[in-house]
Amino acid sequence: MTYLIQGETGVWEAVIGLEVHAQIQSRAKLFSGAATDFGAEPNTQVSLVDAAMPGMLPVINGFCVEQAVRTGLALKAKINLTSVFERKNYFYPDLPPGYQISQYQQPLFGEGTMFLDMPGGATRAIGIERLHMEQDAGKSLHDQDPGRTFVDLNRAGVALMEIVSKPDLRGPEEAGAYLRKLRSLLRYLGTCDGNMEQGSMRCDVNVSVRPEGEDGYRTRTEVKNVNSVRFVMQAIDFEARRQVEVYEDGGEVAQETLLFDPAIGETRTMRLKEQAHDYRYFPDPDLLPLVLTQAYVDNIADSLPELPDQKKARFADVYGLNPDDAGVLTADRGTADYFEDAARGRDAKQAANWVITNLFGALNKRGLGIAESPVSAANMGALLDLMGDGTISGRIAKDVFEEMMETGREAGSIVAEKGLRQITDKSEIEAAVDAVIAANPDQARDVRDGKEKTIGWFVGRVMKATGGKANPKMVNEMLRRKLSG
Repeated sequence: MTYLIQGETGVWEAVIGLEVHAQIQSRAKLFSGAATDFGAEPNTQVSLVDAAMPGMLPVINGFCVEQAVRTGLALKAKINLTSVFERKNYFYPDLPPGYQISQYQQPLFGEGTMFLDMPGGATRAIGIERLHMEQDAGKSLHDQDPGRTFVDLNRAGVALMEIVSKPDLRGPEEAGAYLRKLRSLLRYLGTCDGNMEQGSMRCDVNVSVRPEGEDGYRTRTEVKNVNSVRFVMQAIDFEARRQVEVYEDGGEVAQETLLFDPAIGETRTMRLKEQAHDYRYFPDPDLLPLVLTQAYVDNIADSLPELPDQKKARFADVYGLNPDDAGVLTADRGTADYFEDAARGRDAKQAANWVITNLFGALNKRGLGIAESPVSAANMGALLDLMGDGTISGRIAKDVFEEMMETGREAGSIVAEKGLRQITDKSEIEAAVDAVIAANPDQARDVRDGKEKTIGWFVGRVMKATGGKANPKMVNEMLRRKLSG
């Protein structure tokens, strides 16, 4: 994944850090009981606290705290048993109180680590700087009226985890791998749904460049609120190359906040970047420090599910899968569960191949996810059983699978209805083999003269003559025996 930029004066490398805002999966907001359903009518999920009405006091949602603790523990981050909520002051129309309740000096979690899967089975450690909790702002709508801006406060007060990486990423591919791995982790935990297209996971991208081999960091820019992995990668590539051009033209990169325009694949200036002191942080006087006990943390740690890295190692060990296949199957919890259900008591490598190659291909073609698969894990397992006991061949299984995808029917009923059972009767196969050999004397002579590849041609002819139903192994063995003289 080495990413270097060849400039006119030399080779440059990118230095990247990501700030991921992950919406905590909770039915209520961080400091109020208002709902958090996606897609609700504007301003229908707003409490008096969210609207900052006078005299309204925030009350922390304990479940949101638990969700954040689960996430921090999974990231192997250092928990702070005492953390403090502070007011981050800025003035936007969609921020009713004029400040955001966040954490700054004493966050919930400090340093942690995320391990990326690299080509060849290696891993690379990416440092996590911190994880803290904060509330989201509302949304300004600029395209509803040509002369006015409207404000929807449904998101105001929604609980967020801000997960800040260290500047350890070195290119678009690594950044994409980091985001996909983090999203997978959050979904395994059930702490965030990771739906970037719905805004429940957004990313601020910090980018700087430096000559290859140079130590230290140069001025960075921040690209705000990028809402897809692909756009994050495009924004990094454009911004890194832009900064290289600035330096090579003798200029200096300004520390600024940028927006990424996916329509043209370019960043543009939004505003000069603020410093922390510009927000005038101070402890929120309406909220006591958040104090956790070690017993509370230990109880959450004991409840964590098997996480992607653990599951990948188990799949390789128990099922004998190679690291790439194990990684693909465990990237999504739904896929991992589907595979295990389909593979239980069966040839795991065959099951993995069918899930990765046949199922994924069919789902991608139809624009479906694993949860929407017309073929259940139980039905996939039944199809594997029909191949395993010789009822159908692998070739017939592909046709059966296609009908299963179209209709959702069980494999056995399709095989029975269409008379697709594999021919294993030796006399029937022998008759087909003799007929094909008799009809093709020249090719038979080629095999006897040592042209082994022609055997495959004969197998194909026999399979065609039997409608693909003949047992391929029996056909192959019989052909070799009859053509060996």
